[in-house]
Amino acid sequence: MQSLLSIIKMESMKSVPEQDINCLLKIRDCGIADYREILQLQQQLLREKRQQNEIPNTVLIVEHPAVITLGARQSSNRLLVNRQDLARKNIDVVDVRRGGGTTAHNPGQIVFYPILNLQKTDLGINKYIRELEAIGAELLAQLDVQSTSRKGAPGLWVGERKIASIGVRVSKFITYHGMAINIHNDLSIFEYIVPCGLDNVEMTSVLKETGKEHPMNRIKQLLAEILKEHFQYT
Repeated sequence: MQSLLSIIKMESMKSVPEQDINCLLKIRDCGIADYREILQLQQQLLREKRQQNEIPNTVLIVEHPAVITLGARQSSNRLLVNRQDLARKNIDVVDVRRGGGTTAHNPGQIVFYPILNLQKTDLGINKYIRELEAIGAELLAQLDVQSTSRKGAPGLWVGERKIASIGVRVSKFITYHGMAINIHNDLSIFEYIVPCGLDNVEMTSVLKETGKEHPMNRIKQLLAEILKEHFQYT
């Protein structure tokens, strides 16, 4: 992770004309990386650099070691076990200021964090969330899973089962946080929380729905192509 931070610190695109930098999209594969480090990367580097127009719109694609995150909506933050018990299970718990409530990440779940300047696009926050849902739905469709969105509950569903979660924040028109899609991760981590504060929600994954386990490198390639279709402007 330190090498990625160092690389981004050294990068500068001030020589690129503003009209060009706002059309570009950079996608970074961060591998498996600690949630707190990726949060720092979003907050201290990419968000600041994007605000200053030093980098183009950027998307981080990552898997996280086991972690539970609590969002800004306190009423939706519901743990079913205490933090000490989670620590003994090597599950980190992080309070963040994104939208939404409690969610969980672990390897086998693909997470992507767009760092976009909404002011340079035609996207308001609601339309941006719909775009994330569309991106996730397109990825899942290519994996033989048909999903739908629900009004008032950002994310994606397969029937009554939830397969993807969204929690975003916008600061000075720059987006951060993003979307998590369950591919072949261990779903038992969700037994420790009330996902997004929604009672009686069953979580599912591509593996659970189809019985197929896809290489994560292929998932990342498919996702990168879809992201470019939605967020790279001409």
